[in-house]
Amino acid sequence: MTNTPVAPASGTTDRSPSFFTRAGIPQSISWGYLGLLIFMTGVGIEAGFLSPYLEGLGIAASSVAMIFTVYGVTGAVAAWFSGALSDLWGPRKVMWLGLVTFALTHVFFLTVAIPSKSYGLLLLAYALRGLAFPLFAYSFLVWIAAVAPPKQMGSAMGWFWSAFSAGLPTLGSLSASLLIPFIGEYSTLWVALAVVGVGGLLPLLLIKEPTGSKRLAPEGESPMTGLVGSLTILYRNPRVGAGAAVRMFNTASQFGIMVMLPVWFVNTIGLSNEQWLRLVAVMFGTNIFTNLMFGVIGDKIGWRTTVAYCGGIGCTLSTLVLFYVPNAVGSSYALCLLAAIFYGATLSGYVPLSALMTAIAPSHKGQAMAALNLGAGASTFLGPLMVSLFLGPIGVAGVMWIFAGFHALSAVLMLALKTTTPTAEPVNSLPQPATSADRDLVDAHTSKGL
Repeated sequence: MTNTPVAPASGTTDRSPSFFTRAGIPQSISWGYLGLLIFMTGVGIEAGFLSPYLEGLGIAASSVAMIFTVYGVTGAVAAWFSGALSDLWGPRKVMWLGLVTFALTHVFFLTVAIPSKSYGLLLLAYALRGLAFPLFAYSFLVWIAAVAPPKQMGSAMGWFWSAFSAGLPTLGSLSASLLIPFIGEYSTLWVALAVVGVGGLLPLLLIKEPTGSKRLAPEGESPMTGLVGSLTILYRNPRVGAGAAVRMFNTASQFGIMVMLPVWFVNTIGLSNEQWLRLVAVMFGTNIFTNLMFGVIGDKIGWRTTVAYCGGIGCTLSTLVLFYVPNAVGSSYALCLLAAIFYGATLSGYVPLSALMTAIAPSHKGQAMAALNLGAGASTFLGPLMVSLFLGPIGVAGVMWIFAGFHALSAVLMLALKTTTPTAEPVNSLPQPATSADRDLVDAHTSKGL
């Protein structure tokens, strides 16, 4: 999973760095960032309205939350497999699998589950849909980890999360707010399928970079060893386990909010559905800029420090602000937007975590990214699960305090990593040789509090 420098051809001179290189984007996979943006826009079209839409079909609010929870469970499994299978097959094949899975399951959701208005079919169809986008998106994340220069890893990951959040749910929600008044919710869901198709095919057909088509795991490592290793690394290297837990807490609040707050903002605060969708677009549109900012900041001041203070502590505060400011000012849209911007910006503080994980386990980057992806997938059901279990007993305010507690715990875990030093992988884990650049990167960020 390391890069081999390519010497310039005889008789040529070194060219100045391209725009992509200067920006921190690996030029060989630059189409992937645009494809990811479009793909996640299609996935995110439903994010701001699907919960109330399903309630409109006669599904109880608690049952809707459970639909999203099960979606998150299958997403967590797919997120783990995206890293493990990318190690075994190469990221490109797993991205193809994610795209095809989305197309098949989304058609089933629209043509069978929704017309039936059956809770059981909706639960099944959306659970199957949960397998799709993690296979595509997080496999591309592994591809980035495989080819990005170590010193620009934070920036490269920042661009990934900018594209990811610009699509889901920023441009997705904005697109929905523009489409629904003219064609309605159901037709808008069909548009989402077309957008996902374009975004998925773009990188798969245009990227020629060879690493993504190859096995990334060490030669001789059996498929079962690779799959098991992507789980055992959680305790073989406890710092990877801590990082996966932090990643789970990172966006648990985001996925819970998208289930719980659409109805609250409309019915309690008094926003219109279009205002809510635009608020979501602004909230996560902030990520487009702050993801890049915190990726660069992490490269400069240390990834652990950035995640702990800007992400963990920042989100602890912003999660509470996102509830208490609208609750206090009612439908004052400008103040609601400011609270949303604060929350969206602090979520970006977790961006350097992706770079941190590859530095913690340079011998098994694929397994480390599989663990990180498992945490990301777990967040997609942890958030809705908290809503499903606690919205009734303790209300919106209580659930938001639970999410704030998750962020505070993530900060504690990150700060605790400061006292831990890197340890060698067990000999029988068949590690890949770490490059000198990898070792230098670990040393540099250890001195900054890794």
